[in-house]
Amino acid sequence: MKTKTLKKNKVNVVTLGCSKNIFDSEVMMAQLKANSFDVEHESMDDDASIVIINTCGFIDNAKQESIDTIIRYADAKAEGLVDKVYVTGCLSERYKDDLEKEIPEVDAFFGTRDLPRLLKTLKADYKHELVGERLLTTPNHYAYFKIAEGCDRPCSFCAIPIMRGKHISTPIEDLVIQAKSLAAKGVKELMLIAQDLTYYGLDIYKKRSLSDLIKRLSDIEGIEWIRLHYAFPSGFPMDVLDVMNERSNVCKYLDMPLQHGSTKILQAMRRGITREKTEELVAQIRAKVPGIALRTTLIAGYPGETAADFQEMYDFVERSRFDRLGIFTYSHEENTHAYEFKDDVSAKMKKKRADLIMDLQSGISYDLNQLKVGNSYKVLFDRVEGDYFIGRTEFDSPEVDNEVLVKKDDSTYVRLGDFSDILITSADHYDLYGTVDK
Repeated sequence: MKTKTLKKNKVNVVTLGCSKNIFDSEVMMAQLKANSFDVEHESMDDDASIVIINTCGFIDNAKQESIDTIIRYADAKAEGLVDKVYVTGCLSERYKDDLEKEIPEVDAFFGTRDLPRLLKTLKADYKHELVGERLLTTPNHYAYFKIAEGCDRPCSFCAIPIMRGKHISTPIEDLVIQAKSLAAKGVKELMLIAQDLTYYGLDIYKKRSLSDLIKRLSDIEGIEWIRLHYAFPSGFPMDVLDVMNERSNVCKYLDMPLQHGSTKILQAMRRGITREKTEELVAQIRAKVPGIALRTTLIAGYPGETAADFQEMYDFVERSRFDRLGIFTYSHEENTHAYEFKDDVSAKMKKKRADLIMDLQSGISYDLNQLKVGNSYKVLFDRVEGDYFIGRTEFDSPEVDNEVLVKKDDSTYVRLGDFSDILITSADHYDLYGTVDK
């Protein structure tokens, strides 16, 4: 029995997973709004008649979170608290047939490229003139900026090509139009994302064109930071680093998932690079852009990973001293190349190895942060939390990296969405503390 009145034309969009999914939800929300729907993102009011869940299907934990969320809203529908439940995104793309059988309460499932069909189901039109328009779910001063869809890489562990398809670059002219629109709305920071940023342009321009794109974006008035996420190490386009040096609004920051530090495991992963070549690339990047912040991601417990292989990765991390690092435990994914192999590292051992890497990285991060004490940095402030204004330097991305905390008492000139020069007075493992540098 219904306990509250539902707003018939209200849609609650729930997003799970990565920044690419956030981008997709924002595009979907703009289309819904243009069709006169009242749209909210992850509303706490629970008064929407329609819920659309944008799912993640990347690894086991993400899949489970998506399934739990679907079941939660399917139960809400059964109780009369929601009229319609629709599911889209990666999990739906990959397991649509199974999900339809297991959770019949869901009204319809859609894949990653089914937005026009989803809108049609809602009796809405896909408005081509809105291509690139989004309803931002992030603070108004920064936005994730997807430059390509899909991936052509053959990585053995990854199901992304299954869910997202082949790599398709968005033309530079279209991206410039989108970026100008965002800048006009007050966006100051663009975080460039794709499954593989460095492959950009090969399909439409027959050459790696990321540097050309960055130049065009950096010319747009109002864009003060451009940040690069998800670069692939093999075939890395070094001319990108030239642009980083030339343009003051291109952050000295690079997110480059390396996945492992053992040549044997990298070859098994089909990464197209060795540990030795990886170290050479890291050294070249640091030599070319002094002071650059390098973020990477690793995987612990890939099939066949021995104690010696793990030690090689541990030593690699210890030598490399990455500014930022995250690590996943290996997830055995159906229809990937690695699924043919026995998942022979226990869950307990995977976690132990991941924890060892993160303990090592915590110490590295602490040491690197201490070097920042006494220096002044340009900081973009994102939010207020408790007694602190919280922001980031050019070396940090939202959600995943270090933050700068400034006590409200000391922050007369700090405004959210604006930059301030901050003198770092102390630091711990993952946060910096400072005062306005007057």
